[in-house]
Amino acid sequence: MNKIVVGLSGGVDSSAAAAILHHQGYEVVGLTLWLMKGKGQCCSEGMVDAAKICEQLGVPHHIVDSREVFQASIVDFLVEGYSAGVTPLPCSQCNKTVKFGPMLKYARQELGIEKIATGHYARITHDTQTGRYQLRRAIDPGKDQSYFLYDLTQDFLAGTEFPLGEITKTETRRIAAEFGLTTADKPESQDLCLVESNGSMRAFLDKYIAPHKGDIVHKDGRVLGQHDGIHHYTIGQRKGLGIAAPEPLYVVELDAARNRVIVGDRLLAVESECYVQQVNWVSVAPPTAPIRAEVQIRYRSHPVPATVIPLESSQEPENNRGTRVKLIFDEPQLSITPGQAAVWYEGDLLLGGGLIEKQAASKAG
Repeated sequence: MNKIVVGLSGGVDSSAAAAILHHQGYEVVGLTLWLMKGKGQCCSEGMVDAAKICEQLGVPHHIVDSREVFQASIVDFLVEGYSAGVTPLPCSQCNKTVKFGPMLKYARQELGIEKIATGHYARITHDTQTGRYQLRRAIDPGKDQSYFLYDLTQDFLAGTEFPLGEITKTETRRIAAEFGLTTADKPESQDLCLVESNGSMRAFLDKYIAPHKGDIVHKDGRVLGQHDGIHHYTIGQRKGLGIAAPEPLYVVELDAARNRVIVGDRLLAVESECYVQQVNWVSVAPPTAPIRAEVQIRYRSHPVPATVIPLESSQEPENNRGTRVKLIFDEPQLSITPGQAAVWYEGDLLLGGGLIEKQAASKAG
């Protein structure tokens, strides 16, 4: 019988994934990572619900205390990023360093099981010609989570199953109800567990970053108001700026050194190009020449056509490490935000992705 470790957060998606695999004849072992105290999935409440699911299915349940690695890799990572004037993307970081890596290690070293499964909405295929595992969008476009998985390695993909990649969220709920799972009617969780457990990202950050008043400044130098911390703002933000102006204004820069939020009109808030660092080429080998792709710069944004230009080390500015690319968009884009992920696709095939490093020096006209 095939054995598989299923990551259980206590939500309906991971519960259904475990039930599907169990029904297919797999010998399922449930594994929950204890990430932090509090309410919400991946927390105390989630662990209880995960244990109930394992009891229902009649499968063993393991809990791994991952609070230290979560604090160091996610909480500290977020606080450092927001303090520096960038908007970090914790989910892709969490998937690689906190979830998939430790789960695979635990499954293989502690349980002698080679594969894990999660309730993510994405698909994995294998290209027999290149030998590479490929990451693809889920069938359900509204639930596709491949954007957050761009940083997974070939080893991670080889050792992972996504049972929900070929079905819709509606079907997942139906399957959970058919199996009589206690989580079948559990409300949808937030995309970000820290928001769910703290009420809002602002509330979470305010626990770690003290208020620090500074100026809200127009790009032309006019002081328009004051803020109580640049961590409350993000590039491209238009609402909730706390200032009055005759025309819509957007956050165009966060100046951490001078503790200033810089705003401007829409023309100043769009960019035609950006640099991306810490790039992971997922489904294809790293190209040596520019390629065309559809690039997604936010989880909920639509992919847009762009040219992806690999940068040789000799072209890179000093003090930058790792693989980098330059993105040139066919049309200027709003809210190209340092710290967020840029992920590029060819159809449903995820080619690669990385973290937006900085905005181009020249504004799009």
